[in-house]
Formats: sequence, C-alpha cells, structure tokens
Amino acid sequence: MALSRLWSAFILLALLVATFQFFRSPADRSIFSQMVIGKAGDSTKVGEMSLDQAPGSVLAGLSAAPIYTEDKLTYKKDGDQVVALRPQSANGILETCKDAVNLSLGLIGVMTLFMGLMQIAERAGGVRFLSRMIAPFFTRIFPEVPAGHPAHGHMMMNFSANLLGLDNAATPFGLKAMESLQTLNPQADRASNAQILFLCLHASGLTLIPITIIAMRTGLGSANPTDIFIPCMIATYVATLAALIIVSWKQGIRLIQPVLFLWIGIASSLVAGLVIFLARLERSDLESVSGLIGNGLLLLIVFLIVLGGVYKKIDLFSSFVDGAKGGFETAVRIIPYLVGMLVAISMLRVSGSFDAMIEGIKTLFASLGADTRFVDGLPTALVKPFSGGAARGLMADTMKTFGPDSFAGKLSCILQGSSDTTFYIIAVYFGSVGIKNTRYAIGAMLLADLVGIVTSICLAYLFFA
Repeated sequence: MALSRLWSAFILLALLVATFQFFRSPADRSIFSQMVIGKAGDSTKVGEMSLDQAPGSVLAGLSAAPIYTEDKLTYKKDGDQVVALRPQSANGILETCKDAVNLSLGLIGVMTLFMGLMQIAERAGGVRFLSRMIAPFFTRIFPEVPAGHPAHGHMMMNFSANLLGLDNAATPFGLKAMESLQTLNPQADRASNAQILFLCLHASGLTLIPITIIAMRTGLGSANPTDIFIPCMIATYVATLAALIIVSWKQGIRLIQPVLFLWIGIASSLVAGLVIFLARLERSDLESVSGLIGNGLLLLIVFLIVLGGVYKKIDLFSSFVDGAKGGFETAVRIIPYLVGMLVAISMLRVSGSFDAMIEGIKTLFASLGADTRFVDGLPTALVKPFSGGAARGLMADTMKTFGPDSFAGKLSCILQGSSDTTFYIIAVYFGSVGIKNTRYAIGAMLLADLVGIVTSICLAYLFFA
C-alpha cells in the first residue's frame, strides 16, 4: 500500500504543479503536451526580446557562440531579436514507456549471463560455502533466514559487487537474493523483514571506488579529480550504517552483540585501510588499480565458479542454460513495475515539481540567514532516488555551471556517490518477486538517503568550504 500511495501522490502532485504552471504563464501553455509527447532536449519558446533589451551577459555569450545557455534557458539570435528557449529536462510519458522497456531489455544479456553462472555456483556448492562463511554475521541481522541458507551467499555476492562498483553483476546477484528470500516469505505479496533489510542495505549504495565520478571530473577539467574520493567513501559508509540501524530498530534486532561488533570492526578496518592505500595513489594509478580490482575480481569469481563446477563434475553448460532462462524471465517480469514508476517520475520532472522544490529550499534557508551554497548541489541528491542517469546528468550540469572544483560541483559529486536509486531498486527488486505491499521499506530507505545527504553536506563543508 505504501508504494501505491506514493505512486498516486507523484502523479497527482505532477498534474497539480503542471496545471498551476499552465495558468500562471502563457510560456507554459505547452506543459501538458510536453508531459505526454515531449522528449528530453526538446526546446520550448518561452519569450523573445530585442537586442537592446537583452541582458549584457546574454549578449556577451551570443557574441562568442550562436547559442548561449544561462539560468536553464537557451538564447539564440533571430534577426534583431533574441529568442529564449527552455530545454525539456526529461522525456514525456510516451517516450518514458519506451525507455522503461528498453531498460528492461538491456538487462536481459547481463542477467542471463550472471544468473546462469549463479546456477552453476549453486549446484557446485559454492553458494552454500559462502553462506556458511558469512553465517555468524548474517544470522544475527537476518534472524528469519536459517544459517547456511543460499540467500546468505546471494546477498554477500550482491554486496561485494556493489562495493566494487560492478553494477552489471550486482543486479542479477541481488535479484537472485530476493528470489531466495521469497522462498522463506510466508506472505508472497508482502515484503518480509529480511527482504526489507536487504534492500535498505543495497540502496545505501556502499561503493568503494567512485570511478565514474572521478572520470567525469577529469573530463571537465578538475585540477584534482580524486579529492572527492574520501568524502564519497565516508558518506556512503555512514548511509549504509544508518540503513542497518534504522531497520534493526524497526525490526527489534539487537546490534549490541560482540559478534556483530567484531564483524563491523573488521569490515570498517578493511575499508579504512583500502581507502588510505588508494588515497595515496596518483589519479592515473587510482584509475588503473580500481579497474584491476573490480574487473580482476569479477573474472576471478567466474573462474572459481567454473572451476568448482568442474571439480564437482556437474554438467556445466546445462546448468548455465537452466539458470540463464531465469534471467530472461525476470527481465520481462519487471517491465510493468518499471513503466509505472518511471512514468510517475518523468511527470514530476517535466511538470517542474523538482525545480519548485529546489527554489523553496533555497528561499527557506536564505530567510533563516543560513549559508545557501549547498542548495546549488542539491538537485543531484533529490533526483538520485528516482533516476541514476538523471542524477549523473545533473551532477555534470552542476560542475559545468559552477565549475568542477567549486563547492557546489564537489558537493554534487559527493551526493552522487552517497546513495543509490531507491525507487528504481524498489520497482525492480520487489517487482521481480511480485511483492505489492512494501510495508515500511520506502520510508526506511529514504531516511537512510537523508542521512547520506546530510553527511555529504557536512563533509563538503569540512573538506572544501
């Protein structure tokens, strides 16, 4: 029911904001068409002025280039007039439906591969072996999952892939973990405690090396592209701990146990040691080492799975094909959930709801006399729960607008690395097992996101203010 109410609220809010925009200004009379048939990047004419009326910054920009962008508007000359155009920030409903289907179809290949490999690992006993290794920790935070259950191994592989930034591998492992947890779920359409905790930890986005962010900063000419590395790592780690504490409190899980302290302490020490090692590397070395760690470990996993299958003398290719069929079926099964969620999100973005929220936050903090520099980096954080691609685009836009080494540019990078795409995860993972009642999962995940946002802002002021 929580997901249903939220989805309805998104659509109703978007339509209300769009209606307000329609009656407020003649320039917004095409807002409803944009929401239905518009495409990202399309431009709508919102005004024109003579050359004498144009601001000096616009004239200076147009003197250097035929098209100039300022304050989210694009200006171009048309004879003795300057025309103002507003680019559309996201696709409309019809294009978003295509995007959702294409996104799901794009998952088929990688899900087929890794779910086939997972089937080999299960038949060879590798998942059970991994489950026994992690059991002392997981049996305490997932008390409803029996010791040695395959779900432990699936979850561990998902967390490991996330930690190394292997997004393509993390999703199939995570979907397999949800299927394993669903076998223990007494109510098939209602999220279990274990499923909620797993998704909250997954959505916190614990990633060791934000290599994509560093690469984008390099491409935009940052003087020190890796200076956001440590703040990103701290922010995502705090968000993960927050997710664990929030859900443990809700489920009555006792975290103050010697075994849990030991495991968390060991994990924290390993992460801290690796952060210290990587932080001392030059940028070029960091990129090569991160690629070696991530891709090397992925190939090692494949090697060990196949080697284990050979040792156990199982039919490798038949096992692979049996598991791979599930990858295709899962990718198709999540299409309705993706279409519904992405359409609601696109309506919010095209209607201007996000822009209104940003302006409201900026006005509020300005009226309180607080520093408002952080608000310029917030669009990335507000969009990230809905769309990783859109958040990445906003991060790049913030760095282009304010500079990659500006406070807002660095903050947007930390925010991008501090969490994952919450609503996409909800749609895909719960949709893959047919769960409609998500209980308190959305609230817990968004609260962990909020902790990550606040931590990111504090770290930005601590490191870069």
